[in-house]
Amino acid sequence: MKMLIEPFTIMIQSTASLFNHNYGMAIIILTLLIRFLLAPLMVRQSVRQFDTKQKMDRLKPELSQIQKKMADAASPEEKQKLQMEMMALYKKHGINPLSAVGCLPILIQMPLLMGFYYAIRSSKEIAAHHFLWFSLGHTDLTLTIIAGIVYFVQFKVSQKLLIPASGSEAPNHSMQWIGLISPIMIVFASLSTSAALPLYWVVGGLFLIVQTCITSALLHQRMKNVSVVQQS
Repeated sequence: MKMLIEPFTIMIQSTASLFNHNYGMAIIILTLLIRFLLAPLMVRQSVRQFDTKQKMDRLKPELSQIQKKMADAASPEEKQKLQMEMMALYKKHGINPLSAVGCLPILIQMPLLMGFYYAIRSSKEIAAHHFLWFSLGHTDLTLTIIAGIVYFVQFKVSQKLLIPASGSEAPNHSMQWIGLISPIMIVFASLSTSAALPLYWVVGGLFLIVQTCITSALLHQRMKNVSVVQQS
């Protein structure tokens, strides 16, 4: 864990030195930098999910027939044969069903975000620093509430913009619960730690809101391009 945290600690200290040892500004700058680096992966994954769904929608009649045959299949051999037929159909149309899962962006961003998170949490310099109206080393109720609101808004924006843009169905109840639980968890976590972490969450959440709006615009444009191609 030390090998993961130490580079981020050095980056925080180096960035703070550029702003007269202002660790609040260092957290904001590095949070934005990390999010900028991760943004292309996240946007690309959303576009890939959109493309996969478009292809799956076109194959739906054929897939429905195969799935009906599988439900009526009497033997494991027959089911296996139909599964192979389904995989051949995917291959023919260049579809990878697993590409919509999106594990790679998560796997890449987790070490970065965890390293930055623990570097903030373990830094004595950050704990002793004041930024705006609060101390980075102490809990701040106002910033905690802002962090919860930002992540709730981020969830609502993603539900309103990304789901219609991708052509997906309306969000189910489990997704609605996740959207409520995440801000609550952030609020409770912020109440038990220093204000440096909710500052990190506020900046990251605001960036995600902007990223969601940009992704939504790209998907809407992609939908228009698909409609033009289908009509021509």
